[in-house]
Amino acid sequence: MTQIVPLNRETHRDLKVDGRSSAAYGDNRRFVQVIVKEFGQLLVHYPILFSKDAQTGQFYCGAVLGFDEGENLFLHEWQDPEFYRPLMLQRGPFFAQGPDVAIDLDDPRVGAEDGKSLFTDQGKPTRYLQSIIWAFQDLEAGVQMTKLFIARLLELKLIEPVDVEVELSDGSIRRCVGLYTIDQEMLLRLGNEAVVELYRRGYLRLIHYMIASQKQVAILARKKNARLLDATAGLAGTRASASG
Repeated sequence: MTQIVPLNRETHRDLKVDGRSSAAYGDNRRFVQVIVKEFGQLLVHYPILFSKDAQTGQFYCGAVLGFDEGENLFLHEWQDPEFYRPLMLQRGPFFAQGPDVAIDLDDPRVGAEDGKSLFTDQGKPTRYLQSIIWAFQDLEAGVQMTKLFIARLLELKLIEPVDVEVELSDGSIRRCVGLYTIDQEMLLRLGNEAVVELYRRGYLRLIHYMIASQKQVAILARKKNARLLDATAGLAGTRASASG
């Protein structure tokens, strides 16, 4: 259930929201939509790829957070406020309604006793709420910028399917299907005029960010291996305790 209402500094003066990441809040997802304005911060942590919306079939950009369904390998790191979390997840229970901000009162983050206040005693947005407002400002412009970026790449046939496959330390294979990346061979075949155009529009930099981010797949696999090792160690400890 959702109960989305416009945020009001009088009605919601004492309302608090837990802005932390948690699987209980729906942050346990393996792929999340991102915008081009985030690429510079994303590429040092996450593989940036394309996928298609299941309803519309339209391409969108996303960051890979895990390999298994319902898996986010970054939940622990996200407890550090300095570790970059994609804007789509930063926004939490908030929504944009034109120029205004709305909130889902049925979201489990809303009303948390140890949550963050939304308004000061003077009725002004707190630093936390202001960060949400700024996030929506970035998202509003960024979503349109990302659509234009993708549209131009499609015109130049620079998007191709990719199979993300890793073999883990326990011998199991993980495959992420339905993903797309930059066609680097086609990129090399572009004429000078197209390359200059991509450079001037800032798209060439974004393309290189996406290509560079692919090295994060191996790092993500190491994080997954560490998770498997912890689980195995925990299971061994449980068995040892039971036998003792």
